[in-house]
Amino acid sequence: MIISKTPSSFSPRALICDIDGTLTDISRRIDLEAVAIIRTLVDNGIPVVLASGNTVCGMTFLCKMIGTDGTIIAENGGVYRVGYLGELQVCGNHEACKAALSRVKDYFEANNIRLNLYSPEYRFADISFEKVVDASVVADLVKDLPVHILDSDYALHIQSGDLNKGTAFMEVAREISIPVSDFLAIGDSSNDIEMIKCAGLGVSVGPDNAPLARYAGYVSKEKYGRGFCESVKKFFPTLFE
Repeated sequence: MIISKTPSSFSPRALICDIDGTLTDISRRIDLEAVAIIRTLVDNGIPVVLASGNTVCGMTFLCKMIGTDGTIIAENGGVYRVGYLGELQVCGNHEACKAALSRVKDYFEANNIRLNLYSPEYRFADISFEKVVDASVVADLVKDLPVHILDSDYALHIQSGDLNKGTAFMEVAREISIPVSDFLAIGDSSNDIEMIKCAGLGVSVGPDNAPLARYAGYVSKEKYGRGFCESVKKFFPTLFE
């Protein structure tokens, strides 16, 4: 990846960030300083976009509690929305994902392994389930279908086509009229790679997040939410003096 701006010279106008592992601690509890930092950004007119594999309803609740304007990328780029009142944009082909799931379930149930789906009734574009099986085996089972398998470290996702957080990020940036090159992007796992590659500068929280760290313009010294706080303070220094 070629970074258009060096970390020392980059002055972002907006932030996009992952949630699990980025705004949370090792136990997936949200970091309270991270919440305070996001509120400082919002209160100073800095747009904040939350991007996750979580559902729209879950992310909407989180936005309300944190205090953002409700702009989200959910289901790892399968859906997005600008503001609380914006129309939900469904990018993914849910029927293709359901067909892939049927094949995957049949295979594993024949081997006495039951898949635990995550909030299937609240998903519009992807399928998510507990990581009780090998992602590479799942990918091989559906390799001839128009889907791909995402491993978020917290769950496995069946996603249609070539959709990811990066594709949805470009659409959100276009709708809010801020170039992706003016965003700071922060994430913690491989499903954040396309997102940080699109941004003006990408951050990996902590040095252990290979392969994400290979694409990052900055790797925080701290991990999890502590790394998020460290990174935002570094690139928005005047707000945290």
